[in-house]
Amino acid sequence: METVEPNHHSLNQTITENLKEFQNVIYAGFAPRFFAYIIDLIVIWSLNSIITRPLLRLTNLTEAKLWIELFSASNLAQSLVFFLYFALMTWFFRATLGKMIFGLSVEPLKGVTLTKGQIIFREVIGRYISMAAFGLPYLVVIFTKKHQGLHDMFADTAVIKDKMKKLKHDLKSSLS
Repeated sequence: METVEPNHHSLNQTITENLKEFQNVIYAGFAPRFFAYIIDLIVIWSLNSIITRPLLRLTNLTEAKLWIELFSASNLAQSLVFFLYFALMTWFFRATLGKMIFGLSVEPLKGVTLTKGQIIFREVIGRYISMAAFGLPYLVVIFTKKHQGLHDMFADTAVIKDKMKKLKHDLKSSLS
């Protein structure tokens, strides 16, 4: 029985022709990301309920605010927990608890490691802009090739399925 070595040109052509399908397999779509985000919001709500709100009551800062309700101690503390949760989880684990449950992680599109700048742009600036626009920029995930949200585009990142990391690496290598 004769074995046929794959032609490198043929392999690149197959990958190029099927890139859209590969991207649908590798990158996490809207549904798993949405449900992961819901889990993250529950975790953040829990952290605020267990830690932030009792601390505000203990320090008599529950009613404290600067000019308007938006700048209340409660809103500022809860926002700090929100942004720190996403930034620190992404920095240390490349995933929040919600993403971990769904087997997803944040990966840089270029390079191997996430930089501090990418994390700040993705998890703080990008999320702030998305939330200020009532969450509508999150819907961009549905329409982009690599299922990137606006915050991913700012940071040049994408959310991938963990079980597909090796395939992503192999595809990247074979196209180089």
